[in-house]
Amino acid sequence: MTNPIFNTQRFGQHILKNPATAQKIVDAANLKPTDKVMEVGPGTGNLTVKILEKAKHVTAVEMDPRMAAEVIKRVQGTPEQRKLEVIIGDFVKVDMPYFEVCISNTPYQISSPLVFRLLSHRPLFRVAILMFQREFAMRLVARPGTALWSRLSANVQLYAKVDNIINVSRNDFRPPPQVESSVIRLVPIDPPPPVKFEEFDGLNRIIFSRPNKTVRGNFQAKGVMKMLEQNRRTWLAMQDMPVDDTTSINTLLDKVLEDGGYTESRASKMDVDDLLRLLSAFHDVGIHFS
Repeated sequence: MTNPIFNTQRFGQHILKNPATAQKIVDAANLKPTDKVMEVGPGTGNLTVKILEKAKHVTAVEMDPRMAAEVIKRVQGTPEQRKLEVIIGDFVKVDMPYFEVCISNTPYQISSPLVFRLLSHRPLFRVAILMFQREFAMRLVARPGTALWSRLSANVQLYAKVDNIINVSRNDFRPPPQVESSVIRLVPIDPPPPVKFEEFDGLNRIIFSRPNKTVRGNFQAKGVMKMLEQNRRTWLAMQDMPVDDTTSINTLLDKVLEDGGYTESRASKMDVDDLLRLLSAFHDVGIHFS
């Protein structure tokens, strides 16, 4: 299973060996000669050398020092050498360089952290071309009303337009992974929506816990009302407003759902705009989620 030269297993890494697939991924980024690119998980550099042909500069973030050495060795003594910087470390922890484009053959265990780290990064980049295990990729691009629409889909699509652009066979890798892969294109929405991510995610965490149940039903889950009541008291105190003990949080909640026509709504069918409208209606009555 493991690559005999490198202990690829340890970092959950599979080296992309099919040159045609590597070329498709780089072409999908539509690189300009002025572009600074961040590559995550370069492996032995099969994508890196193709990116260097098109871009001005590449910063590659690699966790395995032996892989990093291999990438550096590939460009040694070539004009590309000064266009490449390799950072050895965990992408989730390193300081990100400035970049316009991100390209990644993503080590599977950092799929979710990678996406959210990119989405919260400022200044906004132009595009990211990201390879993931297919099931994860399909959840990112899922649409409301389909089986895979989830809290992950909604949270990502709040900040970005995502499309599935290339399906990659497991045989394009060495060693072949257990599952098929897909490459997605992620384009940040510019300007980003003026909403606190923690609030949007806080609402989604509740209503997507059982997405086919009504929104109201999910609010009745154990501990939810108590948390919202505490959040509301904190929020009122911060606004120097008196706590109104006559109206229960349940009553407020029902009013918001009724006024907005959400009584029978289910998260599985609600799109990002529906979710934002619902969040805004809760904020209007001082109900917060973070």
